[in-house]
Amino acid sequence: MVFRSLITFISCSALLFASNGYAQSEMSEEHKAWLMKEFAPKHQALIPKVAVADMFFGCNLKRKIDPVPYQLGQIIEQMDKGLLAEKLSTCLKGENAQSDTALNFGLVGCFHDQFAKLSEADREKRMALVENAISRLSREQRQKSFTKCVTEQAIKYIK
Repeated sequence: MVFRSLITFISCSALLFASNGYAQSEMSEEHKAWLMKEFAPKHQALIPKVAVADMFFGCNLKRKIDPVPYQLGQIIEQMDKGLLAEKLSTCLKGENAQSDTALNFGLVGCFHDQFAKLSEADREKRMALVENAISRLSREQRQKSFTKCVTEQAIKYIK
């Protein structure tokens, strides 16, 4: 009798646990759908500005065209898109935003933002690794890396 009660208890507990997990996964799917509906359009709209901001930031870091020591978040959140495009164009000195140079600057900018919370010494070490990788990767690999970096980075700036 005790054995039968124990089996019944375990079965009921397992069923309760399974149904609870099912309800949570259902809510999770609903929540995912809500998140996609709410934030996907904002995310997609922000990606081009983040990409251009990364390119300008990386370019200005190297060429120091603009004397203002911008923070990347400041560029993304506060700078007008038109002004940002002009600043990038000036910094690229006539090169196209689709050029290898612009792509490389974009990678530098994006990874600089990812490493922002590290100590200066750690950030410099990691940026040296990034620069080394940039010089060795094909354009296709660099483009994929930049796209992934910007896509993840843009999430941080969604309002």
